[in-house]
Amino acid sequence: MMYEFLTNNSTELAKRCRNKVAQRPGRSASSIQLQNGIPMFLNQLIRTLKMEQTETPTASHAVSGPPGAALSRSEVGASAAQHGKDLLEMGFGVDEVVHDYGDLCQAITDLAVERDVPFEINEFRTLNRCLDNAIADAVNEFSYQKELAIADKVMRDTNERAGFFAHELRNFLGTATLAFSAAKAGNLNLSGATGAILERSLTSLSKLIDDSLVDIRAVGKNHKSQTVFSVAQFVSELASSAELAAHAKGCTILMSSIDPSLAVNGNREMLLSAVGNLLQNAIKFTRIGTEVRMSAYAVAEKIHIDVADQCGGLPPNAEATMFLPFSQNGADRTGLGLGLTIAQQSVVANEGTLQVRDIPLLGCIFTVSLPRLAMPN
Repeated sequence: MMYEFLTNNSTELAKRCRNKVAQRPGRSASSIQLQNGIPMFLNQLIRTLKMEQTETPTASHAVSGPPGAALSRSEVGASAAQHGKDLLEMGFGVDEVVHDYGDLCQAITDLAVERDVPFEINEFRTLNRCLDNAIADAVNEFSYQKELAIADKVMRDTNERAGFFAHELRNFLGTATLAFSAAKAGNLNLSGATGAILERSLTSLSKLIDDSLVDIRAVGKNHKSQTVFSVAQFVSELASSAELAAHAKGCTILMSSIDPSLAVNGNREMLLSAVGNLLQNAIKFTRIGTEVRMSAYAVAEKIHIDVADQCGGLPPNAEATMFLPFSQNGADRTGLGLGLTIAQQSVVANEGTLQVRDIPLLGCIFTVSLPRLAMPN
C-alpha cells in the first residue's frame, strides 16, 4: 500500500525534498518555511490514501479535493494556498510553487524504485489528483496575492505622486500669493523685484501643470532634460524667491558669497524644486527672529549646497524618518510632509545625495551634493 510506504518513509521523503529545494539557485528550505508545504501535504496524502481503502472512498475529497479540477474547499487546498502565499512573501516566483510539489512526486518515485516497492494504478491516480489540486490552489493563491500586492503598490505610488503634485502646487502658489499681497499692500510696480518673484512663481506653476499633463510621473520624466548652470545664480534665485516667506515668518535669509565659476549639470527646474523645498522647510521651522543661511562651495569633485536653520535641533530619531513620505516630526503639522521626500528624490535623480546634520540646541544643516563642473566661457 502506498500510504504505508509514505508513512514509513515520511522523514526520508521530506529530507529529499529539502535537498532538492536547496540545490535550486537562491532557495533553501527550513522546516518553518515548509510547514504549510511538503510535510503537511504528505500527511494529507497519507490520510487520503487510507480513506480510499474504506467503504466511503469519496470522503477523502474533504481532505484532498475531488478530481477534475472542480472548485471545492479541502485541507490540501487550504494548506497549499498558504504555501503559495508564503513563497510570494519570501520573494520567490510561481515556478517555485510548482517545483516544490514536483519535488515530492519525484522523491516518492525515486525511493519506490530504489526499494522496489510497487504501487497500484489507483494509488498513482490519487497521488496525481492530490498534486494537481495542491498545485492549482497554491498557484491561484500566489497569483491572487501578487495581484493584490501590485494593486496596493500602484495605489500607494499614485497617491504619493498626487501628493507631490499638490505639495509643489502649494509651494509655488504660496510664493505667488505672498508676492501679490506685498505688491498690493505697497502699491508696488510689478516690473520690480516683487513682480519678478510673482512672474517666476506663475511660470513655475504653468510648467508644473504642463508637465503633469504630459506625464503625471514628473520625477521619472524630468531628469532627462539637463543643462549646465551657475550655482551662484541658482542659489541667488532661490534666496530672492523665499524672501517674502521669510519676512512673513519673522526670519531672514542670508546667502554666503559663492564662487561664480561653480556649476552643475542637471535638471534645473527639478533642483530648484528640491533646494526650494529645503529652504521652505528651514523657514517653516527656524525660530522667529533667527536666520536661515544658504551657501555653496566645492570639495574635490562635488558641489555642496547647504541650507542651515536655527530650529533648535532635531527631535530624537528624526533623522531616520524625516525623508519618508508623509513624515512630520516637528510641532508644525501644516502641509503634507512631502517636501523632504520630494527634495531627496529630485536630488538622487540628478546623481546627487541629500544629507542632514543635526546641531543640538541650535538647528540643522541640509546638504545637497552634486557632481562638480566648470562654468562654460
